[in-house]
Amino acid sequence: MKDLKDTCKIAVVQAAPVMFDKEKCVEKTIEYIEEAANNGSELIVFPELFIPGYPYGMTFGFTVGSRQEDGRKDWKIYYDNSILVPGPETEAMGNAAKKAKAYVSIGVSERDPLNGTLYNTNLFFNPEGELTTVHRKLKPTGSERVVWGDANEGYFPVLETPWGNMGSMICWESYMPLARVALYEKGVTLYISPNTNDNPEWQHTIKHIAIEGRCYFINCDMYFTKDMYPDNLNRKEEIDRLSDIVCRGGSCIVDPYGHYVTEPVWDREEIIYAELDMEKVPMSKMEFDPTGHYARPDVLKLWYEDK
Repeated sequence: MKDLKDTCKIAVVQAAPVMFDKEKCVEKTIEYIEEAANNGSELIVFPELFIPGYPYGMTFGFTVGSRQEDGRKDWKIYYDNSILVPGPETEAMGNAAKKAKAYVSIGVSERDPLNGTLYNTNLFFNPEGELTTVHRKLKPTGSERVVWGDANEGYFPVLETPWGNMGSMICWESYMPLARVALYEKGVTLYISPNTNDNPEWQHTIKHIAIEGRCYFINCDMYFTKDMYPDNLNRKEEIDRLSDIVCRGGSCIVDPYGHYVTEPVWDREEIIYAELDMEKVPMSKMEFDPTGHYARPDVLKLWYEDK
């Protein structure tokens, strides 16, 4: 393992997007980047699909064997507010990262430039403002599959940082054991998890992954309420059925031993600040290194297409 910078000053942004409005989402993102940078953050992490929001509870008119026209219109609203990668929105965020002199991770709904497919995507920017890493969710979860396509390129990308390699798994991708191993094999020290998962069981999962991967698990979740959905949706009855708080958050950071660095934050927007002791990563591998001395590649081997 390469030498790591001793500490990482991180900001985990638990916030609500401006639902289905990409321009205002980008404005809010830049404001948070500036605020986090003013507080000394070197790495700033945003939730899954922060641009233009996670359409929790919406069916877009899909049922088995049929589609409804009003749902199709709602999907078009979401489609129009998904972003091209690269595009003007990524350029604006890159400029903000450069001004902040910080690494930035953010989840977006990506619109393919050639066809009509959307992808649930996580982006990394470096302190020079360059869009360095594009990770598309391998398998959208459940009914997400009627909104976003499967990843079709760039599997398991990582970004080399002063604190080691940084990679991301989007929400339930972290339940895919072999996907986790792919990141472990690339030596991730910072496991970025943008998600929309406020289930209590998730907190057990993230502690396990931190211990298993001997890495810092950065759990960045959303907080948003049903009154934040736009008024121009056609199937408003679906939103009316939701709880007042749609996603409670629960963002936190877990160290390589499975202990909270920061406790989960619930039911509010907040920037969570921490200073990570990166010395813990190599120290934690003394007795267990999942893809090093505790591995048996002669017995068990992972193969994947890393294109």
